[in-house]
Formats: sequence, structure tokens, C-alpha cells
Amino acid sequence: MYLFLKQKVETFLKWMEEFKMEEAVTAIKPSKSQMAKKKRARILKQLKKDKWLYFLMLPGILLTLVFRYFPMYGAIIAFKDYNPMLGILDSPWVGFEHFREFISSPNFGMLLSNTLKISIYGLILGFFPPIILALSLNQVLNEKIKKKLQLILYAPNFISVVVIVGMLFLFLSANGPINAIVQKLTGNPIMFMSSPDYFRTIYILSGIWQGIGWSSILYTATLAGVSTDLYEAANIDGANLIQKIWHIDLPAMRPIMVISFILSAGNIMNVGYEKAYLMQTSMNIPTSEIISTYVYKVGLQSGNYAYSAAVGLFNMIINVVLLLIVNNITKRLNDGQGL
Repeated sequence: MYLFLKQKVETFLKWMEEFKMEEAVTAIKPSKSQMAKKKRARILKQLKKDKWLYFLMLPGILLTLVFRYFPMYGAIIAFKDYNPMLGILDSPWVGFEHFREFISSPNFGMLLSNTLKISIYGLILGFFPPIILALSLNQVLNEKIKKKLQLILYAPNFISVVVIVGMLFLFLSANGPINAIVQKLTGNPIMFMSSPDYFRTIYILSGIWQGIGWSSILYTATLAGVSTDLYEAANIDGANLIQKIWHIDLPAMRPIMVISFILSAGNIMNVGYEKAYLMQTSMNIPTSEIISTYVYKVGLQSGNYAYSAAVGLFNMIINVVLLLIVNNITKRLNDGQGL
């Protein structure tokens, strides 16, 4: 009996000690309002500390808001029978009528096919040249020669689309230098710019030529940051050039390659209308008419703003879906690395 009572008393005393400790912790623990006040003070202190950094960010934030986010408000005209006299808010709603009209139109298949073919071919053919160029430049040890090569390779990126297309018409016309060689070999000129069969090839190859230098900048910068100790260790182990590229350069470039591929796949429906529109002729329309040129013609030239907005929104939705799918697949295949 004595042992039983002793055990109960000890249990009671232990419980009392725990209860007192809980009361003490509760008394010390700040209330929700106090925690929120401390959090606000901490945020304000951090903002005050880094105020000049945020000030430098302000122009970029404003530009993004004005040119990226505010225009999203206008996307609602895709669901309206838009009348400029009534404005966006007062124009009547039509739901998905414009989307149904576009999908059921006879041009839908041609537009989607042409856009996807140009984008996919461009992605496949244009993804590896910048990587190969960066690897090649990394082997140039003379810095003066390397900088001159980079200047020459980056220059086409700063040439306007109008000039690029003008150069294409000049070199590939019936009386151009390319056809002069073709005529000597075959006896007949080839109508490169008016033939539907050559449009995609010319569009993609000229795009690769124009952007290969600029697209290789990130890869070149990545390779410049690789430690020379790795190359020295590889030389000691007797590794040749291919082995060093495979085991040192490519692993270093892999994260940039993954991000570049995901972003390119997410923009697969965004074929710039300027170049395609300038390269269009009455003869190559079957392959040169893409969604972006169609939106330009229907929206700005014909004044059907609501319908063109619906087509553009359809294009954007496909891009977002493709971006999510490709990013998910890449994460599964790349040990969780992606966007």
C-alpha cells in the first residue's frame, strides 16, 4: 500500500512540474499579433537595408508589368464580340465562339502543321550548333583570335530581320549569285524564294546562321568557369580531346542545355511573324502561312480583333501545356533537374 501511494504521489508531482513548464512556455510565447508585428519589422528592416538594390530592380519590374502583365487584360476580348465603339467591358460575351470558328476553319490544319513543322525542325536542327560552337571556341587558346571570332559570330544577331530577308532575296533571286552557280551546273535557275519546297529550309538555316553565335554565349561562359585542374588531371590520366569534352565539358554544360531545351520547347508555337511575313510570296503561301502571320492579317489588316485574340490565346495555351509536359518529362529523365 505504501509503495502504491508513493508511486501515485510521484506521478502527481511529475504532472504538476510538466503543467508549470507548459504555463511558463505559454506565458513566454508571443501572441499572433506580436509575431506579425515582428515579422513586419523584420521585412521593413530588410527592405531598408537593400533599398538601393530594389531601386535598381524597379525599372525592370515596371517594364514587365506594363508590357507583360497589363496587356493580359485585353485577352478577354477573345471571349467577346468586340466592338471598338463599345469598348472591352461593354462588348457582348460570345464565350468560345471564336475558338470554335478557328478550329473548324479550313485553314486550321495548314496553319497548325506549318507552325509545328517550322518550330520542331528549327528546335532539332538549331539546338546543337551553339553547343558545338561553344566547344570549338573553348579549344581556341589564343585570346585575341578567340575574341575576334566571337565578334564575327555574334554580329549577325544584331542585323534586323528586314535586312536578313533582303539579303536572302538578293542572294537567292533568279539573278543572284547562288542561281548563277546553279545555272552553270544545271542550266536552269531555281526559284528558291517563291517555291514552297524551299521555304522552311531557308527560314530555319538563316535563323541558325543569325542566332548561333548569340545562343552559344551561355555555353561559352559556362565552359570558361570550368576549373583548369580538371583538364590537368585529365591530361595526367591520358584523356584525349573527345574524352575531356565528354567527361568535363558536357557535364558542366548540362544544366544550361536542359533549361535551354525546356524554354525552346515551351516556345514551340511562337514562330516570329516578321520574318515569315517578309519571306512570303503568293507562290509559297502553302508552307509559309503560319499562325502568327494569320493573326497579323486577320487582326491588324482585317480588323477582326476578337477573332485574332482568340487565335493568339489558343497559341499561348498550347505553349504553356507543352512547357509543362516537357519540363515534367525532363525532370523524370534528369534526376529532378528542370525549371
